[in-house]
Amino acid sequence: MNENGLGCDPLVVAERWRKEGRKVALATVVKAWGSAPRPVGSHLVVDDMGNFEGSVSGGCVEAAVVVEAQDAIADGRPRVVDFGVADEIAWRVGLSCGGRISVYVERIE
Repeated sequence: MNENGLGCDPLVVAERWRKEGRKVALATVVKAWGSAPRPVGSHLVVDDMGNFEGSVSGGCVEAAVVVEAQDAIADGRPRVVDFGVADEIAWRVGLSCGGRISVYVERIE
């Protein structure tokens, strides 16, 4: 947290974590359709211990992206993961909106 109690810029956090010797992956929203919780360009940084900063969505999607990021750290392969839910079922599964996002996940060297 910064002095205002707000989260730090995930890119700054990624740079700091790398300098500390942590293995790091960066997830970036590259496409968004419909009503998505975070805009294109939103970032989530994850280390090999499962710590994370930033946001690409929220809830179960964010948890899945953390797992994908840890996999990218382990195998070194970037990936694009897609998530989506139709408006008519969004409320039933506990989401505030429908829509789709594509997230690019890569290990940072």
